[in-house]
Amino acid sequence: MTTKPNLGVLSALARSRWLVLAAVLLAAGTTAAVWAKPVTYATLPDKSAFQQASAAGYAKADALCATCHSRDYVTTQPPHKGKDFWTAEVIKMVNVYGAPIPEEDRAAIAEYLAATY
Repeated sequence: MTTKPNLGVLSALARSRWLVLAAVLLAAGTTAAVWAKPVTYATLPDKSAFQQASAAGYAKADALCATCHSRDYVTTQPPHKGKDFWTAEVIKMVNVYGAPIPEEDRAAIAEYLAATY
């Protein structure tokens, strides 16, 4: 006659090991958080600028695009991509990144960017 192993004792032992491991990890994480020091750093001022133009899109791009990112993000794109590229970029900024560009300003911004960059 064979005896069945007492699984209740084994599972209780396994649970206690997991509890000890969890307690050790929690203590280590709490200790690290107490010892952590805030990191401070100074950022450089934004000196980037769009090429000035009399086009209506210039002022709108200057005001709206720089709300979310540096103007360098625009000025360092590959040159001469055209209106389709810039229209797609403006739409992407609105739909993917949530840029606050009103519908009525999008075409003017894309036209300025296509003509200038």
